[in-house]
Amino acid sequence: MKIGILGSGNVGQQLARAFVSEGHDVKLGTREPSKPELQSWATSLGPKVSVGMFGDAALFGELIVLATAWSGTENALWLADVKLMAGKVVIDATNPLAVAPGSAPQLALGFTDSGGEQVQRWIPSGKVVKCFNTVGAALMYKPQLAGSPPDMFLCGNDAAARKTVAGICEAFGWVAVDCGGIEAARLLEPLAMLWIDDGIRTGRWAKAWKMLR
Repeated sequence: MKIGILGSGNVGQQLARAFVSEGHDVKLGTREPSKPELQSWATSLGPKVSVGMFGDAALFGELIVLATAWSGTENALWLADVKLMAGKVVIDATNPLAVAPGSAPQLALGFTDSGGEQVQRWIPSGKVVKCFNTVGAALMYKPQLAGSPPDMFLCGNDAAARKTVAGICEAFGWVAVDCGGIEAARLLEPLAMLWIDDGIRTGRWAKAWKMLR
C-alpha cells in the first residue's frame, strides 16, 4: 500500500519506519522537504521512502497518516488539500495539546469536542480514525514491554476504516481496541494526557496501556 504521512517529526518518522518494515511505500509530507537531515533520513530507509510537500504526500497516499503538532495541524491539512483525501482512511495520531513556555502541556479541547472530531470536520470526505495517540513515538512499532502485547485504542465513524486501522495496529504489534465513533476521541485524548503527565512526573516513558479482561 502507498502511505502518505503528513508531518516529519518523531511520530511521522517512526510510523514511516514501521510502514516500510511492513513492506509499504511511504511519502513523508513536510514544509521543507529539501532539508538535508530529512533527505539523509529517507535515504537511510531505502527506496520505499521519499520526502515531498504536504500535497505530494496527500496525493501519493492510498492511506494518510496525520502526525503533525496540533498547533500546525489545520495549516498542514490546508497545504495538503483535503480534497486529495476524499474517500481515504486518515489515521489521526495527533493530540490537541496547548504548550506554553515553562508550563506542562494541557489539552486544548475536551468534554464536548476533541481533536479527532475537529480533524474529521476539517476533512469531511475522509475516513478519520483516531489511533497511535496514546503512546510515544518510540513504542509505536513492535513495543517490547512486560505484559505485551499492549492495547491500542482507536475510534472513527467508518466501521470499515476502523477495521483497516485495527489490522495495521496488529501488524505493528498491538491488540486493537475498537472504541466506536470518532466522538470517543474525547476519551482517548485525555488518556494520552494521562500518559504524558505520568511521564513528566516519573521520567518513565517506556509504558503503554492494557485493558485487562
